[in-house]
Amino acid sequence: MTADRDLLERVLTQADPAVTPRDAKPDAAAAITRERIIRTAATPRPQRRRAVAWVSAVAMAAAAAVVAVAVLVPQGTAMAGSPAPLDFSEGASTADALSTAQSTLASTEGPAAPERVVRSATWGLDINGNTGATEVVPQLNTLRWEPDLSGRMVSVRGVAYDPADASANVGAEISSSGEIVVDLPIEPGQFTTPVPDVFGDTRDDLEAVLTAFGMPADPTGSEVVAAATSVLEQWTLTNAQEAQVLEILADSDGVAALGTTTDRLGRQAAGLRVITPDGAASDVVLLSLDTGRIIGVERTNLIENDLIAAGAIVAYTMWDVDEDLVR
Repeated sequence: MTADRDLLERVLTQADPAVTPRDAKPDAAAAITRERIIRTAATPRPQRRRAVAWVSAVAMAAAAAVVAVAVLVPQGTAMAGSPAPLDFSEGASTADALSTAQSTLASTEGPAAPERVVRSATWGLDINGNTGATEVVPQLNTLRWEPDLSGRMVSVRGVAYDPADASANVGAEISSSGEIVVDLPIEPGQFTTPVPDVFGDTRDDLEAVLTAFGMPADPTGSEVVAAATSVLEQWTLTNAQEAQVLEILADSDGVAALGTTTDRLGRQAAGLRVITPDGAASDVVLLSLDTGRIIGVERTNLIENDLIAAGAIVAYTMWDVDEDLVR
């Protein structure tokens, strides 16, 4: 716990929330996204003032802590700005989509062993607290960590765009600005993970890993996706391990095929949809048509509240990001 607190202090120092003016735009170090807290947070309760919390899934993994920037939003105003939903064309059934992905995994190359390196693309909303104007701010993240629980987290700011700009919502939405906004060394023993050691590729191996990351016994599809997302925030899996995750997902309830789409990095993918246990959101799992690997998870809000409109994309994370893009 002491190591976590020390790392959190360093993350907060980089984000520097104490000196951020109340009407300033969110600091990018704090905005490398909030995906894990969105996955687990309850519906916001009415308050006199609201704050939008920005949490990095990578920072959560590295620091086991939340870095937040307060952005004042008038009560009763639904947050309108978010990336456009992906368009899906009609495709295979759920069983066929999963089976095809597993076959593709078996016939394509992947990492020889699970890697302690994760390259991901995420996003945040840059909200002007005075005007309510929003920009979508992508973030390109690289997390590397070692067996001694040391490592480094680097985040590059993507090129922001207006969520209302139709041309920016067509095809690949993410490009790099080249601006490094976080470069955080992690000292030995400071990285927090429930699975520090390399693991095998049997079903028992992957069930044990997913359980360590929060999957319950007899999980729903949503619970499998939540645990798998947490794993992929820390590990790049082999193809055989990804195939086992898909097998576990195939054996769970509540998974529906959406068809095929082009993701926000221009990659062809099949989509699977699960509903969270509370019914407040849905998650779309993207499976690469080229590799069969899990390349993204997107969350959509289903129940409108005073901050987020129903149907708004509230989080996404994409994996297997090209190394040249995250530099």
